[in-house]
Amino acid sequence: MMTLVWIGFALLLIFGLVVVRGAPYVPTRRKLIDNAFKKLYQLDKNDVLVDIGSGDGVVLRAAARRGARAIGYELNPVLVIISRMLSRSSLVSVRLADFWMVTLPPETTVIYTFGDSRDIKKMYKKVEQTATRHNKILYFISFGFQVPGVKEQKKDKSFYLYKVAPGTLQHR
Repeated sequence: MMTLVWIGFALLLIFGLVVVRGAPYVPTRRKLIDNAFKKLYQLDKNDVLVDIGSGDGVVLRAAARRGARAIGYELNPVLVIISRMLSRSSLVSVRLADFWMVTLPPETTVIYTFGDSRDIKKMYKKVEQTATRHNKILYFISFGFQVPGVKEQKKDKSFYLYKVAPGTLQHR
């Protein structure tokens, strides 16, 4: 019994500490993601999707089903293990890493996040810096939060798609 208490405490600590650095784990329904990939941005084999805070990997698996390569960055080691166990595709890679500390791969085409209002503008800025570094247009999909002061290219329910050009900040 005491072991279960310690395991529960350890999990609570891991999930709680991650929230300080990033957003809490809130699973997104597969149907919503599939719908967003149909209406906002149709992924294909030429895309490399990066998921910021990839959680259990549901977005990564949805991207892989469409033929895209998918890379997830996740702070929570428990979720990384779960995501790796559930994501058995060679197109999916899950990394235990802090998004703020990594350089995104040059082949990235789409960046997805279910961030939070506290960090969404900062995430967009990093996407813009990545577009400038790689000198190419990137697409940024935000679930749940609009980027303040930036006009979305498309919107579907709680999903926002932004087209991010190198060296330009798109203000409303």
